[in-house]
Amino acid sequence: MNQNEPNPEKNNNFFNKNPLIAFILFSIVIIVLFKAVIGDDSDLAGKINGQNITRTQEITYADLKRLIREKQVEKVSIGQTYIRAIGNDGNGNVAYTTRTVGYDESLIKMLDDNKINYVGFSESNWFTEMFGWLFPFLIIIAIWMFFAGRMQKSMGGGILGMGNSKKLINSEKPKTKFDDVAGAQEAKEEVLEIVDFLKFPDRYVELGAKIPKGVLLVGSPGTGKTLLAKAVAGEAEVPFFSVSGSSFIEMFVGVGAARVRDLFEQAKKDAPSIIFIDEIDAIGKSRAAGGMMGGNDEREQTLNQLLAEMDGFGTDTPIIILAATNRPEILDPALLRPGRFDRQVLVDKPDYQGRIDILNVHVKGVKQDADVDLEEIARLTAGLAGADLANIVNEAALLAGRKSQKTVRQTDMREAVERAIAGLSKKSRRIDEKEKRIVAYHESGHALLAETTKGAKKVSKVSIVPRGLAALGYTLNTPEENKYLMQRHELWAEVDVLLGGRAAEEVFIGEISTGAANDLERSTDIIKAMVQMYGMSDVAGLMVLEKQRNTFLGGGMTQGREYSDKMAEDMDTFIKRSLQEHYEEVKKRLEEYRGAIENIVELLYAKENISGDQVREIIEAFEIENGIETKLEPKKNIPSSPKTVIDE
Repeated sequence: MNQNEPNPEKNNNFFNKNPLIAFILFSIVIIVLFKAVIGDDSDLAGKINGQNITRTQEITYADLKRLIREKQVEKVSIGQTYIRAIGNDGNGNVAYTTRTVGYDESLIKMLDDNKINYVGFSESNWFTEMFGWLFPFLIIIAIWMFFAGRMQKSMGGGILGMGNSKKLINSEKPKTKFDDVAGAQEAKEEVLEIVDFLKFPDRYVELGAKIPKGVLLVGSPGTGKTLLAKAVAGEAEVPFFSVSGSSFIEMFVGVGAARVRDLFEQAKKDAPSIIFIDEIDAIGKSRAAGGMMGGNDEREQTLNQLLAEMDGFGTDTPIIILAATNRPEILDPALLRPGRFDRQVLVDKPDYQGRIDILNVHVKGVKQDADVDLEEIARLTAGLAGADLANIVNEAALLAGRKSQKTVRQTDMREAVERAIAGLSKKSRRIDEKEKRIVAYHESGHALLAETTKGAKKVSKVSIVPRGLAALGYTLNTPEENKYLMQRHELWAEVDVLLGGRAAEEVFIGEISTGAANDLERSTDIIKAMVQMYGMSDVAGLMVLEKQRNTFLGGGMTQGREYSDKMAEDMDTFIKRSLQEHYEEVKKRLEEYRGAIENIVELLYAKENISGDQVREIIEAFEIENGIETKLEPKKNIPSSPKTVIDE
């Protein structure tokens, strides 16, 4: 379109956004047109007695009285605001019109004295009378249109949502490339052929190859699923239509299906293109999980329309559908069958090297000090996703800015890691000496058991500074190597470490506190899982009592217990006995290392925060001094499985 030519969409934009004003203006125009067609009430003067009027003349009230006195008036019609008279000036009948000056008895007397016929008339006509009746209804309609327009804006479509949904669909050509996606090398390799297909579709069509219509990106929140989808579109240089799964769901049945059709129509017009549906589980939930009331609702109709649209274009159509979810187990099987989302790409949390790569991406725009060691930060952030790492870098920059520093230092990075894992530091929270002493022994117990128990995750830091909402202190544990499985002795080691805090309170203070509530809950869950799911006890043997699945099934119904009361009783007895036996062993260990615990507590009192290396130095010195065979294991360099935070 030429820039000088008017744009009709822009011209109508104001009235589209303001339907109430448009309606009022339209009504005024209609009234004016009717007035013009029907004419003013003054034109009715010549119709008083059916006489032909040669001309009309507007005169003053005084002139009318003069004409009456001179007997040049034959008929007079009196209205509320106008007086019409018919007379003859010798050249033909003339219609005189003048305005009234209020009620004038002398005029009536003058007419009677001169024996002139006079009548009254109504100045309204059928249109004005009808408009008087319709005007209140027009006001009601105008108000209704105003609120309907507001509803249209909030729903992203027309009335009842049956309109255009373009506002809910984000269409762009991303500039993101695979180089901007770090820590997901395997996932990038999986989607490379999609890029090639979108760039050169004819090459695959000639060979008879069938590229998957849909690719499901599966991974924990924050792992970069959306970023990877944008990178695919950026590499292929094709339009990218992104929409959230929740955008299809409305209170009116049929809205979601209409929006699905609209989405696919836009993508087909701009093919080759990519459709990206984020959080597809919002509409793709299994239809078999509709609950006792059935599942024929808006979500099911939307899902059916999505399935129909995916079957509506062939394998040679250069359109790829990418979807993301962190709950693939609840998706409908019809979505995952071959020909639809027949390929799943796992976008997992990054390993040690992946975390280094992600940190390098996010620190590009940050001014770093020479002492910043991203490898150390990668070791401390085992189990965190890419979004968490980006937040840590940003938090470190905010901390440095708060201190008026020119660069971000390693201490800022460490503090940002602790904020992400344990929460904000609460230095303003005042703790009396008694509670501080309890917290110090509690955390020292965790730390000592972590360092002297085979298979336990080693200590990175111990602190008695309150953090988060309720933690009065914490022990940060990180593993020493890549771990994807846990052996039986490692699970028992984690139980021992969790029990170490409560046991230390009993051994060194003589009375337990409420600070071990979370430790006892977690240790109980570990032993219960060993019995129910892992087959690591004699209670159930190899029998699985609890499947690894979500607690809530569709419709909000929970899974019932699938084992006998006798089995439940035996399991409870085993858990109780195991906890007590390990608790007694932990207390013996603490008695053996009493001097080391006292030294750790003394250092905690002085510094409030101590590192894992300081804890190990104290334990090693105590073992040498007392001739105890060391239980410290040689420390390795690359931890990258999930971390553990043990707090009070």
